[in-house]
Amino acid sequence: MSYQPPEHIQAILASLPLKPGVYLMKDENGEIIYVGKAKRLRHRVRSYFTTHADGQPKTLKMRALVRDIEVIITENEVQALILEETLIKRHRPQFNISLKDDKRYPYIRVTWQDPYPKVETTRRIKNDGARYFGPYAAMWAVQNTLRVLRRAFPYLTCDREITGNDSRACLFYDIKLCNGPCIGAVNQETYRAMIKELMDVLSGKSDAVIARLNREMEAAAEALKFEQAAMLRDQLKAIEYITQRHRAVNPKMTDHDVIALARDKNEAVIQILFIRNGKLIGSDTRSLDGAEGESDEVILEQFLTQFYSDMAEVPRELILPNEVEQARIIERWLADKRGGNKVSITVPRRGNKRELIQMAQENASEALRMLREQWENDTTKQEEALAELQDALSLPRIPNRIECYDISTTQGTAIVASRVVFVQGRPRKSEYRRFNIRTVTHEGSDDYQSMREALTRRFNRWKDA
Repeated sequence: MSYQPPEHIQAILASLPLKPGVYLMKDENGEIIYVGKAKRLRHRVRSYFTTHADGQPKTLKMRALVRDIEVIITENEVQALILEETLIKRHRPQFNISLKDDKRYPYIRVTWQDPYPKVETTRRIKNDGARYFGPYAAMWAVQNTLRVLRRAFPYLTCDREITGNDSRACLFYDIKLCNGPCIGAVNQETYRAMIKELMDVLSGKSDAVIARLNREMEAAAEALKFEQAAMLRDQLKAIEYITQRHRAVNPKMTDHDVIALARDKNEAVIQILFIRNGKLIGSDTRSLDGAEGESDEVILEQFLTQFYSDMAEVPRELILPNEVEQARIIERWLADKRGGNKVSITVPRRGNKRELIQMAQENASEALRMLREQWENDTTKQEEALAELQDALSLPRIPNRIECYDISTTQGTAIVASRVVFVQGRPRKSEYRRFNIRTVTHEGSDDYQSMREALTRRFNRWKDA
């Protein structure tokens, strides 16, 4: 016998529009359990309740829980994509694919718009006239890069107004980590020329800088100015250290991200290689939740929309291992994020780009293997901790599910109860909840009554389920 959805769902399916938009599937408690987008809402939503879904365990499990469907119509598919991504991040639905950790990548920022530019770190790119370099996978990598670069290019870090007339410089001038424009040791033109060379090194265009320093070092040595020659030698070593960390890939590849996917049972890992100015400047690994039963195409599409929504910089080309159905829509969305500049999504079949995909794939597989080993080790620790808890509390068996509640207030008002859940010793964040407490009517807080209300509401839901 074929599946028949509840009458309420059938009525919704019959009235769905043939327009682009987003759909939200909800359970009996009104919780959003899935968010999706569609070019034609009627066709896409109905597909979950036909025989087309019979061979998809994840879809079967989800539709059994659906008690209501809400749709939001948008003007076009790009707006639907943006709204879908926003709603997934806001609600973190149980059945959606989601990044396990949201983070912004650090960049190096050079305030080139200032008369005496400074060099600093940031996680946000603004249209403020500054020059940005990155992304870097971690802040420690940025700090390490700047620590080495400062030995070659002793830039400003203080907040002084630079006039060149100060009576004395700071300690950094004495230890040769600042070239002292505040006291007139260098003028504005010389200082900006130094910062320009620093930006060239960060951009991967260091050949001219290295050639100049080599000429000056040799000239200083011939003139018996050994201290100056030694200083130039140290600058060269610092620059070579930075350039060696950036592996040359292809001088024609100026602004690309290479993305690969590795899977093992229910686990999925994405590897990203950041290529800027023909050099591999960094890489990162991101894990995904909710990938069970989904195709590689769907996983990659969901990753792209979530990952690049928060990226401060979008490259001009994304290199993928597989085609994605919504590629042209994602390209239009990313082009908008780049200020109207074109973004291409390509799937190479041969050549240098295909080799980069294979390298990213190997890294993704290795990262997944390490994560599984780490998870297995953590599982052993979790089992040991649960056994200790059973012994400490004299429980008849090991606790499979643990719920923890806490009460918080804002100076005795706006009382909220929070719940966290652990299943088999692992946090289940999709079941974290907050309860706005309504039964405390007297002035001040009342933790006992607040806890009573939260637990009563929790177990009433369990009883009615």
